[in-house]
Amino acid sequence: MNRIYKNIIILFLISFASSLALVSCKSKTAVVDASKNENRKSINKTIENYYNNKNEFSTLYIKASAKYVTEKQSQNVTAEIKIKKDEQILVSVRFLGITMAKALITPTKVSYYEKLGGTYYEGDFTALSQLLGTDLDYNKVQNLILGRAIDNLKEGKYTETLADQVYRLDEISDANTKKSFYIDANNYSINKQEVSQTKEERMIQVVYSNKKEFKEMSLPLAINIDSYQKKGKAEINLIYSAVNFNEELSFPYSVPNDYKRIIIK
Repeated sequence: MNRIYKNIIILFLISFASSLALVSCKSKTAVVDASKNENRKSINKTIENYYNNKNEFSTLYIKASAKYVTEKQSQNVTAEIKIKKDEQILVSVRFLGITMAKALITPTKVSYYEKLGGTYYEGDFTALSQLLGTDLDYNKVQNLILGRAIDNLKEGKYTETLADQVYRLDEISDANTKKSFYIDANNYSINKQEVSQTKEERMIQVVYSNKKEFKEMSLPLAINIDSYQKKGKAEINLIYSAVNFNEELSFPYSVPNDYKRIIIK
C-alpha cells in the first residue's frame, strides 16, 4: 500500500516520465510547413493568442479527488494543492482524512515523504531529470497543475495542424524527446499535451477538461494523466472540487525524524 501513495506523489511530480507509442489522430489533417513565412505567421499567431489568456493570481488553493490506477492496483484518495505562484507548491495526499504523503516543490528543491513506508526524498531537479531522461523543473510542474503548456512555446519551433477546431503544435527537434501541444481554436486554451521518448518507448499524456472561467484565469477542473512505458501503464485522474484564488495560505512541511532518506542516483 505504501507504494501507492509514493507513486501518486512521484507520478504527480515527474509526470513527464512515462511511455507509450504516439497516439494516432483519426481526424484528417493538413500539415503546415513551418519553414514558409505565412505558415510561420499562423503558428506565431496561435502561440500569441494562447499567451494572451489571463494567468494572474498570487496564490491558489485546490481540493481534489484523485484516482491512481495501474494494471495491478487502484486507489482513491483526496489531494490538497497549495500554490504560491512561481515560488512553491505543497501537495498533500490523504486517505480517509489521514495525510499519507506530502510534497513540497520550489524552484530549487523537491521534497516529499510518505507515511506507510517511512521514507522521504530531498534534492534538486537534477536527479529526477536524469532518472526520466528529460528536463524537469518547477515551472513544468506548476503549469501541469494549471492546465498550461509545460514549455515556453515562444522558444520552440513547431509544425502546426488543424483538425476539429484544435491546433496541434508538434515540436521540431532531432532530440529523442518529442513534445506535442493541442490548443483549442475557440479560446486558445490547452486541451492536451504529450511528451514521448522514442528510444525508451515511453510517453506521458495529460488531458484537460471541464474548464471554468475565473476572473484570474481559465482553469481545468478535470485532469487525466496517462503514463506509459514498457513495464506498464499508470494513470491519475484528478477532479478539482474546490478552487480558491488569492487567499492567505500556509505551507507547513516537516519530515518526521525517524524517516529514512531515499537517494536517487
